[in-house]
Amino acid sequence: MSYLRFDKTLMTNLEESLPREILRTNRSGAYHCSTIVDCNTRKYHGLLVIPVPGMDDDNHVLLSSLDETVIQHGAEFNLGLHKYHGDNFSPRGHKYIRDFECDKLPTTIYRVGGVVLKKEKLFVHHENRILIRYTLVEAHSKTLLRFRPYLAFRSVRQYTHENSQVNKHYDGVQKGIKTCMYAGYPDLYMQFSKENSFVFQPDWYRGLEYPREQERGYDFNEDLYVPGYFEMEITKDEPIVFSAGISEINTEGLIDLFAVEAERRIPRSNFKNCLINAAHQFLNKQDGESYILAGYPWFNCRARDMFVSMPGLMLAIDEIEKYEMVMDTAQKALFAFIRGEHSNLKVCEIEHPDVILWAVWNIQQYAKQVSRVAAREKYGCLLKGIMSFILANKHPNLQVHDNGLVYAEGKDKAITWMNAMVNGRPVIPRSGYIVEFNALWYNALRFVAEIMEDENTDEDKVLQDSLSQVAGKVEQSFKDVFLNEYGYLLDYVDGDMMDWSVRPNMILAAALDYSPLDAKQRKGVLDIVTKELLTPKGLRSLSPKSGGYNPIYVGTQLQRDYAYHQGTAWPWLEGFYLEAYLRIYRRSAISFVERQMISFEDEMGLNCLGTIPELFDGNPPFQGRGAVSFAMNVAQILRTLNLLEKYDNQ
Repeated sequence: MSYLRFDKTLMTNLEESLPREILRTNRSGAYHCSTIVDCNTRKYHGLLVIPVPGMDDDNHVLLSSLDETVIQHGAEFNLGLHKYHGDNFSPRGHKYIRDFECDKLPTTIYRVGGVVLKKEKLFVHHENRILIRYTLVEAHSKTLLRFRPYLAFRSVRQYTHENSQVNKHYDGVQKGIKTCMYAGYPDLYMQFSKENSFVFQPDWYRGLEYPREQERGYDFNEDLYVPGYFEMEITKDEPIVFSAGISEINTEGLIDLFAVEAERRIPRSNFKNCLINAAHQFLNKQDGESYILAGYPWFNCRARDMFVSMPGLMLAIDEIEKYEMVMDTAQKALFAFIRGEHSNLKVCEIEHPDVILWAVWNIQQYAKQVSRVAAREKYGCLLKGIMSFILANKHPNLQVHDNGLVYAEGKDKAITWMNAMVNGRPVIPRSGYIVEFNALWYNALRFVAEIMEDENTDEDKVLQDSLSQVAGKVEQSFKDVFLNEYGYLLDYVDGDMMDWSVRPNMILAAALDYSPLDAKQRKGVLDIVTKELLTPKGLRSLSPKSGGYNPIYVGTQLQRDYAYHQGTAWPWLEGFYLEAYLRIYRRSAISFVERQMISFEDEMGLNCLGTIPELFDGNPPFQGRGAVSFAMNVAQILRTLNLLEKYDNQ
């Protein structure tokens, strides 16, 4: 039995099936995302969603959905499903679903009378093309299939509505057609592996609704254009492959191409394999460069997220070459930043002050997984460049003070991962001495000084001595500034302003390889995080005992912005919490960490199958919210599983 399998009872119950989503990507920015019953509930959903670089930096929905109709003895059974006004669903094709599983491929089994039809979907790697294979498993008489494509040709942030500007022209291509609704978009090629007839019957389907957008306080209505339908006969055990892409394909090879691509997929046969599959989906290759997308369906490559994620997404699963490939691009972006050079690389927010500190931590994980020698050979120049850049106070918003601590201005602009803004101002104006910045800074000082031990030049020895001297200052200053009388760490300190809120950022001081805290102090931090912040789905961003606690991430954009970091739970932070727990309690912590992992394994069959969403409500039932798949969360859970294996093998 497949690890991710749902029977007819769940699939036909829309309350159960509509919240469950499926995501497939091509590892170059394009994706397919919908619900497991193929009813789009977000404006971001679509069968073929791709970047269109000539237009903007957004993804664009070209093909929203494809409705299949089974025709037998003149009777038509439409397998599609769409939501319309008044909670009306039509044509309610989900009632024909007998079984759904997501092992190698998302596979739906439909039963219509004596007809059993199997549908399997995959995205071709590094190509803007989705393939769907239909196989007639059972049939007792002549069976026809009709396919009706719903076209959008719009940004994922917008909607399309009936209009007179749409270009209804189409051209015939091999076993299909090509069409383009608006100037500036590429042609959409829709082709089959089998000869078919296309009936031109242009029409608009009006008033489709996306309930997840309604929940988020956005507009949620759109009209979709249907140019006509394809029709063909299918015989028992015959596979028919549908292709949708932005270039024509030789249809003679479609069946073989589908089989080859399917064989390359890793089965989602257990918890770890699901996460490995999810990890692969964040890789984004464009113009010869490699990036990590922060999440789906609406995030781009954000520098902080990339550096936090890389060790879990690649090193933890022994994909060293892939790590080095992404790091080649990241190095270029970092060198351009510290040298003040313009860069066309698609790495956002690299100017945020903690990003270069996370970059050092990221390389530190490479040194631990591969070797210090390899880290020094590949990234030694970058490490020295980063540390010299910071020590010389050349960063526009990260200054080293006389006490050794780093100071950043965050009153007017959100500069940390807690980045919600309302009316142009940070919801949480973390500014001054920020606790995780300085924990990362101390760790970076000690690590780079250690990496440079074998360097022999006078210049290197001077830098190494400077790093060690500053680290000595930071060790004492960190305790003086952040450690309070209750045994936990202040979140940030700026002159007389001290934030006493119990937040999870302090956990880094207990989790990193080099900590300015002693063992007793690290345990004190761990204890209060356990008592006030730990949930089954991650660490709360704020303690329920602190003022402003707002743990439910629902409502309008404004409501959600105020809740974003005020009590919601974040799995990636729990990764560092569990690392700290293992550091302090070692092998005796294994059973506890394993129990925490069970809660995340439960998520494999909820929300978006086989991955972890962006965040969770901070109160029971800890509902998943935000982006359907989030790189930092997947990464830190994979890294935790890797740590568990290492402790098990000790």
